[in-house]
Amino acid sequence: MSFKLKTIELVQQKHIHKNIVEACKRGDEKAKFELYQLYSKAMFNVCYRMMNNREEAEDMLQEAFTQAFVKLNSYEYKSSFGAWLKRITINTCINAINKKKVELKYCEEIYDTEFVDDADENEVRLTVANITDAMEKLPKGGRMVFSLYLIEGYDHGEIAQIMGITESTSKSQFMRAKQRIVKILNEQNS
Repeated sequence: MSFKLKTIELVQQKHIHKNIVEACKRGDEKAKFELYQLYSKAMFNVCYRMMNNREEAEDMLQEAFTQAFVKLNSYEYKSSFGAWLKRITINTCINAINKKKVELKYCEEIYDTEFVDDADENEVRLTVANITDAMEKLPKGGRMVFSLYLIEGYDHGEIAQIMGITESTSKSQFMRAKQRIVKILNEQNS
């Protein structure tokens, strides 16, 4: 498919989504269901990475869509609908975590080991399953920073604002989470 055809297809898809959003704003329940069908899987993945628990992720997904439908009239097409919804989803998860009064354990308190790059000696076999398993073993704070930075594409300044931490804390948590994942993967391959 040529670049021109792909561009036309994306514009048409964006127009279709705009029509669905406008129908939702008018209260069309069928359009709300269609919008849910279009975005629920991607938003569930975001929730699962943030909550690290299927049931909590399902609850957060429902809460995020409820909030999005309530706030739908404030959506002004300045960004894609998916980006707008993703921000609501992430904020919903973070608010739930904060409500539980979960104390984020900063990586400085958890890791005492120095990171040594032994890439030549131990070749680590990377798979999505291995990395996902390693991410699940990270403490909540490190996992959230790691997920927001690498998977969701936020920079450390944005992560600092979202989580209410400093940018340097975000950077250090990311580096330590990355080191911990490498250690976990090395242990799995031993």
